[in-house]
Amino acid sequence: MSWGSISLSVLVIFVVLCSAKIAHAHASMNLRNSSDIDTHQNYTQFLLTNGVARTPPMGWNSWNHFQCNIDEWTVKNTADALISTGLAALGYKYINIDDCWAEGKRDWRGNLREKSSTFPSGIKSLADYVHAKGLKLGIYSDAGYKTCSKTMPGSLGHEDIDARTFAEWGIDYLKYDNCYHDGSKPLDRFARMSYALQKVARPILYAICEWGEENPAKWASQYGNAWRTTTDIKDIWESITSIADENNIWGRYAGPGRWNDPDMLEVGNGGMSLEEYQSHFSIWAIMKAPLLIGCDIRSASRETLWILGNKEVIDVNQDPLGVQARKIRSKAGLEVWAGPLSSRRVVIVLWNRSKYRAPISVGWREVGLSPSNPVSVRDLWAHSFISKGIRSRLTAHVAPHACKMYILTSI
Repeated sequence: MSWGSISLSVLVIFVVLCSAKIAHAHASMNLRNSSDIDTHQNYTQFLLTNGVARTPPMGWNSWNHFQCNIDEWTVKNTADALISTGLAALGYKYINIDDCWAEGKRDWRGNLREKSSTFPSGIKSLADYVHAKGLKLGIYSDAGYKTCSKTMPGSLGHEDIDARTFAEWGIDYLKYDNCYHDGSKPLDRFARMSYALQKVARPILYAICEWGEENPAKWASQYGNAWRTTTDIKDIWESITSIADENNIWGRYAGPGRWNDPDMLEVGNGGMSLEEYQSHFSIWAIMKAPLLIGCDIRSASRETLWILGNKEVIDVNQDPLGVQARKIRSKAGLEVWAGPLSSRRVVIVLWNRSKYRAPISVGWREVGLSPSNPVSVRDLWAHSFISKGIRSRLTAHVAPHACKMYILTSI
């Protein structure tokens, strides 16, 4: 999608106005009476005041690397590694257990039970350990009868009791998946858990994992803090590029407290080159995606930690303005992505998705800056200013599958 020469300042106004109109329209469609409207307004206020997800969540999730081979020792060691590597100090706070953590059946009261062989100390004890490190613990369930692994029960029909259980255990984040359900509308099933979480009055970040099938960007902000816009990510270049394009479509729906989620990071899992991982991280950062590490942090390479630990790129993702950057131009695999930041700055990524090294240019007018004014250009991967007075446009030679990432500031 090409935005031509539309300025980003105009785009921001358009985003805000459209988001407000869309939210109002969908609230009108889905809420049938004054009681429903009051409930929705109360929950919307709850989402804003519970303090979670004002910027995209950051942390680690077990699935991409470990899948079902997860246990409490791995979780504890990962929490320790987040601290020792310095990643926690950069904002990676959530330690999220994905699928396969529970026994195959509930207890006689209908409660979920931790798998005794892999979580013998219990989730509550694990939460206490994680919290003592200054971190937060996340967990996984499903808006169906079973989770996607088929190894544990889902929460369909048990939303209230599971929400209470999660709160009692000290859970801070819930990833809620979409497998093995009854065929009812995702909106209805995900809404039930949303209201169950409200009742427990604990600030639990609610991440809806509906895979983008029913365009959740249009409705999920009424119920949760993040929503998957795409199919599952894979540790290959073609997955990264296609998912970036899918997520780009929904940029206008994101903002503080509500984020498009193109799935977890693959950086460090070994399927791509350093340049490809660097591009992956850069694009996820400017799209204001949740930054959830998907590799084994305990054995992460120096190069992996260099990418995941780039504070300047992280600061773009965590910028308080909260506007998702968009693809503004693409031709023959040479792309320009850009978005506004706080303090009237602009972030741009020049992304070479082709097989050959090539120059990529961007003009100031394309990104809402005056071509006659000098601009300071900060290279976020070189950690240096390439100039403090460039006028009109910027050109960089970019290696195949690599990118250049800059912050532009009018002088």
